[in-house]
This record gives sequence, structure tokens and C-alpha cells, in this order.
Amino acid sequence: MSKSVEFYFDLGSPTTYLAYTQLPALCAQTNSQLIYRPILLGGVFKATGNASPATVPAKNPYLFKDLNRFAKRYGVAFQFNPHFPVNTLLLMRAVTGIQLRHPERFEAFVDCLFRAFWVDARNLNDPATVTAVLNEGGFDADYVLTLTNDEQVKQTLKTATEAAIDRGIFGAPSMFVGNELFFGQDRLDFVREALA
Repeated sequence: MSKSVEFYFDLGSPTTYLAYTQLPALCAQTNSQLIYRPILLGGVFKATGNASPATVPAKNPYLFKDLNRFAKRYGVAFQFNPHFPVNTLLLMRAVTGIQLRHPERFEAFVDCLFRAFWVDARNLNDPATVTAVLNEGGFDADYVLTLTNDEQVKQTLKTATEAAIDRGIFGAPSMFVGNELFFGQDRLDFVREALA
């Protein structure tokens, strides 16, 4: 496959979850490779001066409605998490650690956490809940949490986030087809066109 979509993501973004539900099929239909690029969205926001639209009072009610509209259009389960926003540092280190050490389980791991976050609305700010979610998903939570303290894992996530910022990313989801940036889950039609 010569065509690819680089998907820059953080679990804590509801729009990123929606993009995540659509990208595998989009890539399959366009004979393209989906490349997952975990980043720390908080680090991106800090570096770029951006913020979640949910933090803008006038946008907040509209955002919830719009997310539900897209979930209905896509035919996917979605529940806005009442614990939002969540500090995703631990979670994204875990994602990075699994991608580095157990790539064969990476997609199942990401799916487990996205579902816990945006379908089951679990409190992933709470370490005990994270432990329960991982164990229920068939992962060894103690091992995963050990990975989050691994220096290589920490540095890999930091470097990936800095590289994303250098590439012009200011939020998530962000997708690259070649050198063309597409921001937002509502830009998937443009991603499809770029792949065609």
C-alpha cells in the first residue's frame, strides 16, 4: 500500500473517538494504510495556545448536540463522558507503551480505552477505574501501569507530541495524507478525496 493516513490522536477527545470509528473502514475502502500516531493533546494545546471547544461556554451546548448528530450519522455508540475533561498523560503513555512493546495488541488496547471513555463513560481520571477497565479488557493492568513509568515510553510520547507540533498540528484529531493536514472528524470526506 503506497497510500496512508497518519492519525494523530488522544483518547480524551470525543471528536477523535468519532474519527477513530470511521478511519479503518475509510482506509480499507481506499486501499490505504492507517498509521496511528499517539500524542498528548494537553501538550499540543499548551504549545499552540489552543483549547478544547468544550471550554468555550457558548460552544459547549452546541458541541454536545453536534457530537450526537455525527454519532447517529455514523451509526456508532457514543455517550458524552461526564468526567470530561480527563488528564490523559497516563493513558497516552499506556497507549504509547503498548504500541512500542506489543504492537500486535495495540488496536485492541486503543479500542478498549476509547469504548470505556466514549461509550461506557467510565471515569478514566480514577486509577482504580483504569485498572478495572484494563483487566476487563483482557490486559494486565499492573504491567500496563509499569509501562507508563518506563523512560523510553515517556520520551517517545514527548518526542511524538513535539514532532506533531513541529508539523503544524494544533488539535486532535489531525490526519495527514502525504504532507496535507486535515483537522477534525468532520473533514473525513477531504481525507477520502486526498486518498483517491
